[in-house]
Amino acid sequence: MLAYDGLCTFEFGIAIEVFGLPRPEFDFPWYRFQVVAAEGRRVRAVGGIVVEADAGLGVLQKANTIVVPGWRDRGERPPERLLSAIAEAAGRGARCLSICSGVFVLAAAGLLRGKRATTHWRYIADLKRCYPDIQVEEDVLYVDDGNLITSAGSAAGIDACLHLVRRDFGSKIANTVARRLVMAPHRDGGQTQFVAAPMRERPGRNIGEVMDWARQRLARPLDIPALAKRAAMSERTFLRRFHEGVGMTPKLWLQRERMYRAQELLEMPDAALTDIAERCGYVSLETFRVAFRRVVGTSPAAYRSRFSRG
Repeated sequence: MLAYDGLCTFEFGIAIEVFGLPRPEFDFPWYRFQVVAAEGRRVRAVGGIVVEADAGLGVLQKANTIVVPGWRDRGERPPERLLSAIAEAAGRGARCLSICSGVFVLAAAGLLRGKRATTHWRYIADLKRCYPDIQVEEDVLYVDDGNLITSAGSAAGIDACLHLVRRDFGSKIANTVARRLVMAPHRDGGQTQFVAAPMRERPGRNIGEVMDWARQRLARPLDIPALAKRAAMSERTFLRRFHEGVGMTPKLWLQRERMYRAQELLEMPDAALTDIAERCGYVSLETFRVAFRRVVGTSPAAYRSRFSRG
């Protein structure tokens, strides 16, 4: 985890909470965490807090993952030593995860040319103007482009960090970490950063409650008319408000929710693939396999081989 003057304490705390705390609840090695000074061993964070780093930039030569918090001034180029150290680490395969305006550090290091990336919605225009060779994704929580993960505003950094935990250890472990954070188990990266206008609620029938209702029924057929009826809205109104609040169509959201459920079930070694497919709402095993590969990026068998803890 990088630290420099002007460090955002909330983003700094996110990385410590997810990657740096002891995890006695797990019976396997957790991340080895260090705070790395980008400019000096003692840095002054926002709010007058002084942070003493564990090590200097030389540690990045051996780092597997580098977390970059928000940069203090988008108009200020980060120190060249820092940029060179990050570029060298990324060149040998290290992963980089930026939170909020930390994306400007990765961009200045030349890591995002031709890549997809995001940042806080307030900084989108600046990122496009300063780095026109980046494919900037607007209004998403985070973007996973392989070894480069960029996230939006501060709280979206939690989602990005949990996403990385999910990549490394599977959904069950990521959900356990989220529970300790008192966080929702999963917010997809494509979800909108904010809702432009508040949704008018009817008691017991708002969009969030409909989503919870659907999650309890993923094994059953669920269509737009049923969801709209549950929300006490016309289909047209439901589709519009769902997309405004979630950033995707109900059909795409349902497919992703079914895949998240499938990931959890695949981590249980005794569940048969046919049973998992049925419990996720798929009559055909082949259809389930195709959908899983499209959403998760690998086959159910490969996912189970990597993450099953049986």
